[in-house]
Amino acid sequence: MSVSFIVPLCSKIAAPLLLASLSIAFADPQSTYVKEITPLLEKYCYDCHADGTAKGKFSMDDFKDLSAHLNDQKHWLPVWQNLRSQIMPPWDKSQPNLAERKQLLAWIEKDVFKLDPANPDPGRVTIRRLNRTEYQNAVYDLLGVEYDTREIFPADDTGYGFDNIGSVLSLSPMMMEKYLAAADEVVALALPEGAAAQVPRVEILGKNFKARGSEVTGDWLPFAQKQSVGFNQEILRDGDYQIKVEYSIHGAAEATTDEARLQVSAGGMQVGEISLGWDQRRVIDLTGRVTLKAGAQPFEIKLSPAKRPLPSEEELSLKIQRVIVQGPLDGSQQEFAKGYRMIFVDGEAPETVSGKDRYARKMMRSFVSRAFRKPLDEQTIDRLAAIVRDVSAQPGKTFQDGIKAAIGTCLASPRFLFRVEIQPEPNNRSKIVALDEYSLASRLSFFLWGSVPDDELLSLAFHTKLRADLTNQVDRMLKDPRSQRMERNFVGQWLQARDVETVALSAKTILELGSNREAAKIFDSRLRSDMLRETEMLFDFVLRQNRPAEELISARYSFLNERLAKFYGVDGVVGEELKPVDLIEHPERGGLLTQGTFLIVTSNPTRTSAVKRGLFVLDNLLGMPAPPPPPNVPKLADAGVGKVNPTMREKMEIHRKNPECRNCHARMDPIGLGLENFNALGQFRTQEHGKPIDASGKLLTGEGFADVARLKEILAGKRKQDFYRCLAEKLLTYAIGRGVEYYDATTINQLIDRMEKNQGKLRELIQGIVESAPFQKRRGDD
Repeated sequence: MSVSFIVPLCSKIAAPLLLASLSIAFADPQSTYVKEITPLLEKYCYDCHADGTAKGKFSMDDFKDLSAHLNDQKHWLPVWQNLRSQIMPPWDKSQPNLAERKQLLAWIEKDVFKLDPANPDPGRVTIRRLNRTEYQNAVYDLLGVEYDTREIFPADDTGYGFDNIGSVLSLSPMMMEKYLAAADEVVALALPEGAAAQVPRVEILGKNFKARGSEVTGDWLPFAQKQSVGFNQEILRDGDYQIKVEYSIHGAAEATTDEARLQVSAGGMQVGEISLGWDQRRVIDLTGRVTLKAGAQPFEIKLSPAKRPLPSEEELSLKIQRVIVQGPLDGSQQEFAKGYRMIFVDGEAPETVSGKDRYARKMMRSFVSRAFRKPLDEQTIDRLAAIVRDVSAQPGKTFQDGIKAAIGTCLASPRFLFRVEIQPEPNNRSKIVALDEYSLASRLSFFLWGSVPDDELLSLAFHTKLRADLTNQVDRMLKDPRSQRMERNFVGQWLQARDVETVALSAKTILELGSNREAAKIFDSRLRSDMLRETEMLFDFVLRQNRPAEELISARYSFLNERLAKFYGVDGVVGEELKPVDLIEHPERGGLLTQGTFLIVTSNPTRTSAVKRGLFVLDNLLGMPAPPPPPNVPKLADAGVGKVNPTMREKMEIHRKNPECRNCHARMDPIGLGLENFNALGQFRTQEHGKPIDASGKLLTGEGFADVARLKEILAGKRKQDFYRCLAEKLLTYAIGRGVEYYDATTINQLIDRMEKNQGKLRELIQGIVESAPFQKRRGDD
């Protein structure tokens, strides 16, 4: 329909409006830029970035060809990022109003990035292997095997802050050898000799061993104290039993001469006795055999001092992880091993050759379809059944040996080790397709469970009903205990929370004490673990109680036990278990910014770091990363030379006098100095070197604050949308296994809109990601 035909049909009043809208609709990008965008840039940007001025070495009018300039995405990307986060223009300059800011952002996204909100670019995820956490989870869910991959596989590389990014999960020849060896080890653990007729076993957690008349448990037994903890275990039958005590040694990062004596008894009989000393192994065991009578029998663990450490050395402690009771050993009572029950779904194999072949095929279809995340083709089933037959026919081998060989082959197969999504026309960037439902099931299970899909997901995929049932499946999967893996892995990497247990620090120096032993009485490895659990439990609570995501910052509560509360200076908390604690009377506490995890991992080993803390908030909570530092930046230790014990604020003020440092530090320092009331261990303080701490500041976006409580209000209030955006980008990165790119802007905008329409609920963000184009689709590459 032509314009000349439309206009006569319109009233004289409507016609100008229609013509104006049509002129916009049909305007070419260059015309729009000249008439609508340039005036805004001249008004708000050109004072610093045009007419021969290029602050930050960035000019907006230094181009010769307008068409090339408007297609230069690298040029417009920082403009878009800084406008979006309101870093530019600086707060002390004239600011565009909301409509102008939206107009500039929409123009960049539409005319420069060429984004279509109705058809978001889903991007493309690189084929990638399972990381060591996913491998460990998968073999447990498939075979019931607890296989500690941290002891076997090297740490995975990370990209964009996470270790499940496809582009960094390559496979070296050495890693392939480890996978081959691991496959044999896992199968041997799942189907040990005599797996179909094993004696029963019972596991008792170390925390269940308790001392009489005190709250001491097997979780923590200092070498310096003579102690005894016990537990009564019901024994079903008379007989000989094997007792295995798994434990670890804690308390000193470096070798110490501290020693103790461990004695274990069951039913009044000694299981074993051993001398303990400094040992860095994750799990150590003491195993022995005793004869037990049926009924409730006492199990006792005694620890007594042997050799005291030197005054300069730290003291050690014993942690009982679990005690495994297995028996009677005479075979009078038998049960299937867990792995056997998961694989031999119909019990023992038939006697006939044809019956065994049918059973092998059934097991392969059941196990391997879950391991490969797709139904098996008949050729693969034929090959696996042939492996079972060939191995079973060898002298001295059994049907179970054949099954073990077939499963071992599957665990070493690329179809298990790699997450592969078939893409038609993989080199055609314009070809966008929806994932098949099996690939969608795999994405969903690795996102929320860090493991392979279960039978329900695969069944829905088989009937092509998964996509229509995603909301119910997300709810079901979040209720499953396996979803805690997502919380641990995502929170542990997004907030670097898992580093709190291992990051190097000198508590002695920070607390200004004379020895490590004195410092350990205030701060030990238990506190590090408590802090990690505090952070995980906050995220868990906000997610499962369907709370607003900004509560991660603004919460006026936390999860504390007596030990952690005392360290934080919070009274009235009793007991070992972490529980919800109201912090209304402690405005300095509550939320991620005041937790020990954040405060420790963003400090230096002996002092706080305003730069690290500020940069962490910019990177991980606001999505406003600072540019890399210029070369040859002077060390902060050099600042304040000549002053007597300068405060952190005084050092930073001197450091910022360097013109090359000033711009970056204007972003980071106000936030970092606003957290200076917390020392490098996370304790609250009001003075540094005898001087009052000034925690006030002003963000680069102009908001001022007097202390950490007001800073949290700003971040969770006026800057809430920045937090939503940053959290959406981080969680999307974790969910799909690739970094967020400029073309994901429409998806991120949709996720933010969804959160704002649903009171910022964290669960809505997860649901939105699962329904998004990057999660459900993929395209080819260049």
